[in-house]
Parts: sequence; structure tokens; C-alpha cells
Amino acid sequence: MKKSNLNKLCSFCSATVITFAISITSMQSVAETLRLSTPVPPSHIFSKVSTKFAEDLSARTNGDLNIKVFPFGKLGSDPENTLMIQTGAIQLAVIPAAFMANREESLNAWLLPGLFADVEAAGAATQLPAAREMLTELDKQGMVGLGYVFAGMRHLLSVDPISDMKEIKDKKIRTFPGPIFNDWWLTFGAAPTALPTPEIAPALTTNLLDIVDVDLDLVTALKLYQQAPNLAITNHMAFPAIMVVSKKWWESKTAEQQAVIREVFAEAEAWGIKAQVMAEEKNLKMLKDAGVAINKIEKSSYADSTAEILNKYINKTPLISEFYEQVKAEK
Repeated sequence: MKKSNLNKLCSFCSATVITFAISITSMQSVAETLRLSTPVPPSHIFSKVSTKFAEDLSARTNGDLNIKVFPFGKLGSDPENTLMIQTGAIQLAVIPAAFMANREESLNAWLLPGLFADVEAAGAATQLPAAREMLTELDKQGMVGLGYVFAGMRHLLSVDPISDMKEIKDKKIRTFPGPIFNDWWLTFGAAPTALPTPEIAPALTTNLLDIVDVDLDLVTALKLYQQAPNLAITNHMAFPAIMVVSKKWWESKTAEQQAVIREVFAEAEAWGIKAQVMAEEKNLKMLKDAGVAINKIEKSSYADSTAEILNKYINKTPLISEFYEQVKAEK
């Protein structure tokens, strides 16, 4: 072979190798590791659904979209996570609807006291037109709402037994920071107190709190019954969170990728509702076995207070009113 032809062949081979290497590198660069923040421990349903979503999405995309879940606020508080989602610093987060209601008022619809009998009823409402429209309203906040994740219904965990809502007058109750929570507990003459989740147990121990407005997942996960051994079953309110995605990151994805992400989360959303329905019974049994004193407070005993809050909030936005009517129509 002539020297000139040999040089041409070597040049061609080198170019082919370089092109192949670039192609492989490009394929590898497609894979992304995304960060997903939750505000609760790994054993809480918010974190469990996040983990399932992460595993299923990785499987569906052959590892191109990998999610690392950071539970219990390791990446930040709800306000910090919201800011990071908006700026694209993180890609996903589970943020309680109660917090987002401070930004999108229609989400207060989920927190209307007495609206749902249990998690199953609340979960079914996720598919109502008004519920899906609430998610689209988050677009103006720089985020995409994929769907909902449900903790258990809200109950009262207390240092001293409670057999009637009248008994919480002048008591310090830890509740989620938000107008509807404050309005609700003030109707009973209680003193609503906002505290970060990790500070609840110490506050109960040091008598800074008397009562906790809480779901059973959190009670069992943090073993709050060790400081407050009395549980009043009230089912007074549902407590969903929203799986949100950074709009900045979302818009960098193809329509096909977005469709896959939505489909995978829809499956995780449905799985989470079923899992939480079963968890409610499991958590209650665990607390009974742990020696927690449990009694039930009937909704009829505080119906007047419920009506007062409903009248105040139902007409705050057309979407709240629409959601309320759609839920009633399903009963």
C-alpha cells in the first residue's frame, strides 16, 4: 500500500474512532440524576411515593432519568424548596398543599374541614376537573404540578386526653402555618402554634405544646406518642401534598419525555392513595399496641364550627366553590 493511501486510511480510522467516542459520550450525557426533596421521614407516605416514582421512572427511561430522593427536609424547608424549584436548583419536590395555598389560594379547597370522610374519598377527588385545574394554576409560580400525594387524615395527639373539641380551649396546638388552620383552631379558642416538624417532640416534652394537629404517619414515624400518649380520632381535615417539577427544567424536556413522566407519576399517585388507605388501619393498630389511649370525636359535635369555616372559604375563589360542589356531587 502506498504511503499516501496509508495516511488517508489512518486519518479515516482516527476520525471514525473520534466520532464514535463523541457519540458514546453524547449517549451517556443524556442520563440525568435529578433531586427530589420531601419534608418528611423516609417512612412517611410522601417519601414512599417519591421513592416509588423514582424507581419506576428510572426503569421506564432505562436509567436516562434517575431521581435521588432527599427526605425530611435535607435539601431545605418548604419555602426553600419552592424557591429552588422556581430557579431550577432542584428538579422535583413534594410540597404540602397547605403551604402552596399561601401562594395559590384555590388549594385551600383541600383543607376545608369536614369535606372528606377518609383518605379514600379525598384520593378519589384528585381526578375531579377542579382538582386538576388547581395543578395548572401552579404554572404561574414557575412550577408544574404533576399530581397529589396524600398523608392520612388529620387527628389530635395530646399530652392529656381530649373527649370533646370544647376541651382544647386555651390549649397550645401545633398546626401547619396557614390562614385556614389558624381560623379553624381559633373557632375553638385554641392557640395555634407553628413549629417545624423536627421541633414537635421537644416542644411536647418541655410543655411548649399541649396538642398536635397531625396525621398518623407522622405520629408513628417520629414516635410522637412517647411524648403525647392520647389520640383523638377526628378526621377533621385531609392533608395532601403536591409533586411539583421545576418549570425551567420541565421545558427542557421533549413532549415524549414529559408524557412519560406524567404517566409514571399518575401510577405512583394511585399507588400512594391505596397504600395510605391501608396504612391508616396499620398505624392505628400500631398505636393501640403501643398503649396509646384512643377515642373518637364525632364530626356532628363540631358541625357549627365546620359550617363557619366553610362559609368563610368556599367563596374565596371560584375554583374553591367549584371543587366543593364537585366533591358534594360525588357523595
